[in-house]
Amino acid sequence: MKDQLAHHIDAALSELLAAAGDEAAAPDYTLEVPRQAGHGDFSCNAAMLLARRLRRAPRAIAEQLLERLGDAGGLLEHGEVAGPGFINLRCRPESWQGLVPSIVRAGPAYGRCDFGQGRRVQVEFVSANPTGPLSSGHGRQAILGDCIARLFDYCGFDVTREYYFNDGGRQMRVLGESVKARYLEVLGKAATPSEALLKDSAVEWPEQIDGLPVVFPRDGYQGDYIRDIACRLVDERGEALIDEPGDGEFREVAQREIFADINRTLDSIGIHFDVHFNERSLYEDGKLDETIADLRAKGLVYEAEGAVWLASQKLGLDRDRVVIKSSGEPTYLLPDIAYHREKLRRGFDLVVDVQGADHIEQFPFVRHAVGALGYEMDRIELVMHQFVTISEKNERVKQSTRLATFVTVDELVSDVGTDVFRFFMIERKPEGHLDFDLDLAKDRNWRKNPAFYVQYAHARTYGIERKAKAADVAMPGHDGFDPGRLVLSTEIELVKKLGEFPEMVRRATEIREPHHVAYYLRDLAGLWNPYLQDGQQHRVLSEDEGLSAARLGLVLAVRHVLRSGLDLLGIAAPERM
Repeated sequence: MKDQLAHHIDAALSELLAAAGDEAAAPDYTLEVPRQAGHGDFSCNAAMLLARRLRRAPRAIAEQLLERLGDAGGLLEHGEVAGPGFINLRCRPESWQGLVPSIVRAGPAYGRCDFGQGRRVQVEFVSANPTGPLSSGHGRQAILGDCIARLFDYCGFDVTREYYFNDGGRQMRVLGESVKARYLEVLGKAATPSEALLKDSAVEWPEQIDGLPVVFPRDGYQGDYIRDIACRLVDERGEALIDEPGDGEFREVAQREIFADINRTLDSIGIHFDVHFNERSLYEDGKLDETIADLRAKGLVYEAEGAVWLASQKLGLDRDRVVIKSSGEPTYLLPDIAYHREKLRRGFDLVVDVQGADHIEQFPFVRHAVGALGYEMDRIELVMHQFVTISEKNERVKQSTRLATFVTVDELVSDVGTDVFRFFMIERKPEGHLDFDLDLAKDRNWRKNPAFYVQYAHARTYGIERKAKAADVAMPGHDGFDPGRLVLSTEIELVKKLGEFPEMVRRATEIREPHHVAYYLRDLAGLWNPYLQDGQQHRVLSEDEGLSAARLGLVLAVRHVLRSGLDLLGIAAPERM
């Protein structure tokens, strides 16, 4: 509807400008849905944008534009000038009614578009190192990244989902030492840190077992999952690993089991990746050395205080950053720069990083460094999300990643189910904090739980179809009903909401904000469920065959849009609840 109306406004603008002797292009106006229903279906600001250019009052320009617009090829019922020069437009009921057969005809394709034109986009998300189970924060990022990828795919992009991880470095040594400490603890033996760990880690506390100190590495991983791995090693290997270094088999077993656990978790919430990229390959393939050499050739690295620095102030940033420590070990910044250059070398037109708020400070340095290496830094985007808090019985659940007392994705999914988990994780703007209300998520009442509220709206369309079948009434095709029978204001409002779906999807894709899909589905369900509750005025099946057919057509249109929206969020669209 909006596209059709914009076409007529464009023609009216061209006529108006030609009459004024203005050969320049028409202004880039907006055509928006007013917040107040009394202001019509759409509001246009074109006249206000032309005031200075035509040296006339915007209201006078608006009047002339309205005159030239007429009824917009039969679309408009009424138009008026409002405020300083806005044009408020109200469409004829017939214009809205005509959308219903179009939606039924398009079916699952309704709302899809091709503005991506096959451009290659990589979405990198989750990217957790194999040091422990996925936390609620990882869960939010997983759902956010997956929904962004789904939107890109829906809008005609060639999408690659990528997981970036590192199974080397100090954190993995700490992981191995943590498992070894628990392994020796289970055996009742004393443990001491490895020589490698002593170089960059201090003993934080001793534990006593039969009077023997168990030395645990600083910042060691303390979760029950570490003890579980250690117990399995004792069961399988007995005391055979007592002399094994923490950075040997202990680390290898731990990372293998933890990564398998991460993949099981992701699979349980419908997340799958096309590519797993290991940071270590950047070292092994010489990409870090190449990156440093290329930055040095451009005069963008220097040595000071025994370290190698990125001269990022030359790139317009507020300070320089260390890329190689005095110990010779790269900081996180160097592999990040090398990795993002490799992304663009692989031919992606757009790279979208979905990361937590703790990465926001690093991101500008990566982009500017890649730009300095000759690549378009605007092709690299960050979608940043805030952290997740869990509340239960009106109290916040205390969490500590260091102590492994955080709520895991597995625990949340076990409590509330995959669909509710996904809906709750996506229904807030990414940069806003997300409070996961565990009590509400566990509530099985469809009227209270927003995920079930939307799913139930979809399931009811099948319930109506089952009733129709029982009454020997066939569901209509796109040309098997008269949409002009949908005359109630509630029906017109439903169709208007259905008409918003394509633009909402495209906009959510453009600004990388899939929570708009969740908002939309709640709004649509909020119109559909009450419509069906009123069994007298809105009775779908009646003795009036023409009205029944029209309302069954509306049922199909609502079903298609709800299903497509739920698919975009990776949530099941049930036929029964």
